[in-house]
Amino acid sequence: MFAYEGAVCLPISDQSPHANPVKGTTVEEEDHPTTQKFVSALLEMGKENPRLTWVNCGLCVDERGANNVVEGVKRGSPADFLKMAQESTNTLVIPTK
Repeated sequence: MFAYEGAVCLPISDQSPHANPVKGTTVEEEDHPTTQKFVSALLEMGKENPRLTWVNCGLCVDERGANNVVEGVKRGSPADFLKMAQESTNTLVIPTK
């Protein structure tokens, strides 16, 4: 996974679940998931075969201040994206406008 633009914020480690004052629910009642937990779970599942790595675009990280990430997330560059795509048997690119 090569994350860029806003996607580099998905694995920020200091996310926290929140209550929903509009609905009047507590943090526990809302049981709101955070994306950093999703990323951590994907990295744990992808340790072996098939192997999953997560690389955040360093330029995008600097622009957004998204330095504090969960364990296993690496910092890279657009050159890493090119290398990953060339070495992969399948590449899916989801562009942004």
